[in-house]
Order: sequence, then C-alpha cells, then structure tokens
Amino acid sequence: MYMNPVRMYNSTMSIVSVADARKHLSDVIARSKSEAVFIERRGQRAAVVVSPEQYERMLEAVEDVEDVAAFDEAVAEEGPSIPWAQVKADLGWA
Repeated sequence: MYMNPVRMYNSTMSIVSVADARKHLSDVIARSKSEAVFIERRGQRAAVVVSPEQYERMLEAVEDVEDVAAFDEAVAEEGPSIPWAQVKADLGWA
C-alpha cells in the first residue's frame, strides 16, 4: 500500500486512495495512531482517519475556542454591570 506522507503544520499526515484504504484498512487504522490519514477519491479528499485520542483533543480545542468566543461576546454586551457583591448575594454565597 502506498501512503504519501505530507507535512502539515507540526504533524505529519498520509494520503491514501479509497481503493488502498479498503485493501489495507488495518494499516490505515494503525497509522492513524500517530498521524492523520486522508483518504482520497478521484484525487479529492473524501475522509480523514484519526485516532480516538486525537479526535477528543480536537473536540476539546473546538469547545475551548467556542468558550472564548462566547466570553468575548458576553463581555462586549452593553448594559449595566452587576457588582460582584450583588452576584454573590443573589447566588446565596454571601
């Protein structure tokens, strides 16, 4: 099976055809433990195989970015600020 290794950002990825991926699925899965494996159909990327650990890291990164965007949006909202002492009192923390 031929996997074309490519450097992307700080990691390596491989590119394999759909036909080769079918023939060598266990090799594709094994390689995905250390790098992303892009599967191409007719020269176009059709899918990517990554390890479950890498997938979880990617999800966490997306969630972090969404949290930062939500925070920035909340800070940008106009309106009166509520003093911290009032917030604590409203929550029963004071």
